Amino acid sequence: MTPDEDAEARELIRRIAFRNAIRYDGKAKVQSVLGKALAERPHLREKVKQMATVVAEIVGEINEIPLAQQRIIVKRRWSEPPAEEKIEEEKALPPLPNVDRYEQIVTRFAPNPDCVLHLGSARAIVLCYGYAKMYDGLFYLRFEDTDPRLKRSALQFYDLIQEDLRWLGCGWDSDFIQSDRLPIYYEHAEMILVDGNAYVCTCKPGDFRERALASHQCPCRDLTPDENLLRWRRMLDGTYKEREAIVRIKTNLNHPNPAVRDWPALRIIDAKRHPHPRVGSKYRVWPLYNFACGIDDHLMAISHIIRGKEHLTNQRRQEYMYKHFGWRYPEAIHYGRLKIEGASLSKSVIVEGVKKGAFKDWDDPRLATFAALRRRGISPDAIRRLMVDVGPKTADVVLSWENLYAHNRKIIDQMANRYFFVHNPRRLNIKDVPHRISAHIHLHPDQPQRGLRHVEIESKKGRASLLISNDDKKLFQKGKKIRLMELLNFEIEKIGERKIDAVFHSQSYEEAKKLSAPLIHWVTSDTGIPCEVVMPDASVARGIAEDACKKLRPSEIIQLERFGFVRVDRVDEKLTAYFAHR
Repeated sequence: MTPDEDAEARELIRRIAFRNAIRYDGKAKVQSVLGKALAERPHLREKVKQMATVVAEIVGEINEIPLAQQRIIVKRRWSEPPAEEKIEEEKALPPLPNVDRYEQIVTRFAPNPDCVLHLGSARAIVLCYGYAKMYDGLFYLRFEDTDPRLKRSALQFYDLIQEDLRWLGCGWDSDFIQSDRLPIYYEHAEMILVDGNAYVCTCKPGDFRERALASHQCPCRDLTPDENLLRWRRMLDGTYKEREAIVRIKTNLNHPNPAVRDWPALRIIDAKRHPHPRVGSKYRVWPLYNFACGIDDHLMAISHIIRGKEHLTNQRRQEYMYKHFGWRYPEAIHYGRLKIEGASLSKSVIVEGVKKGAFKDWDDPRLATFAALRRRGISPDAIRRLMVDVGPKTADVVLSWENLYAHNRKIIDQMANRYFFVHNPRRLNIKDVPHRISAHIHLHPDQPQRGLRHVEIESKKGRASLLISNDDKKLFQKGKKIRLMELLNFEIEKIGERKIDAVFHSQSYEEAKKLSAPLIHWVTSDTGIPCEVVMPDASVARGIAEDACKKLRPSEIIQLERFGFVRVDRVDEKLTAYFAHR
């Protein structure tokens, strides 16, 4: 950055950091300050590493200042905050149960790296991260990748998931990959077999299922520990093939839920037919979800497990294993199902769609992936606020896209500069224009300090030519008086297929109000930049954007007046943007 740019950035960061510190009892948060600074000045994203260093430095300095002094400094330097900085009080998460039982609160988000993250993942992430930070605890990221046969992970998703979490603002304290931890699971398998609390079952799956449904025990259940260890070694050395042997945890055979009765813990997977993307064919015995997850939650000292209520049966299974090992089960919070109308949250559908070309990529606007939302200009803060609103309630919740858009609109409305985009253009010829008319339009109507867009229309022999949107055709009637926003008022004389002929009426807005003239946006002819807006259904809205849009930068969030909020994707010979919402 140039010296001037550096000074401007530091002033911006100080202003944001002081107010953030006051909001959090005198201690500003680096990630919050950095995120808001980049939101206000999107072009600084290109220098994010340099910005992060400066933010950390300034936040450190400000956090050393007593809160009372911070308030005085803010009042003296910035007086009342402008509209964009008046932050609505965020809803807080309800307290966690039994916090006093634990020296430290530890939560975890444990995805299977078989797809990118999407809105369906957001609730678990935001709740687990939010609670860890609420109690100054730890938040872990754990990749659960122990099923190379049915839920195959892929190398690309390990990195993409981490990228998604960083974007969401939910950084983790440590990360773990279960495929690195097979020796740990083997050690515990042997321990529980030796203790007689598990056994190696060689019954056919159908036979075992029939016995379990009838509450009858498997013939393998009474094997001695030595016999079970022998079978275990045969699982490891290849004597037993896939589906020929499985380790089962002993439970109550009369448990009301048959799925809990002697549940499966480790099984054989043909390593040659189903190699793991990270460890290849190194292992042939893999733990199932409940075994690996249960052991890791204990060893990682997870205090609170926060997950969907579809895992209630898994808790019952794991509680038997915890009892066998003499462990105390963590606090478990099971929230209700979350559905978003019009959004496919099926990972298999997403992966298959990208693979077959039905979706262009993980950021296809038709998807509810974080990548797609990011490209469309949905703020991560909007997602976090929505999920905090939903919270950990046990009732099922159905949301609409508008729930998310409402949060996003509050965040981006005050940061988004305004521009004109004429979709589906139609020529407007106005005669009897008395002189050249200049329009000086605020970049933001509520923030005059941001500056103006200056546009002039030529009056050649009393005629002016502009482009207006055919989306307004319902207004086009002979004799109708219409106002071009911030410019002039005209009256329609003739409506043709490709153009509209009109006559100048007046210039003032007050006159337009007297006439009850509707307001429409416009672009002067022979100016502007071709513009394509990619819509949420992947269709493309084409038109002309005003000249000022040529200076926009990728990732800027703007509002195309009377059209909607968009995120700038590219600016070259044309402007390409992705539609967020109205």
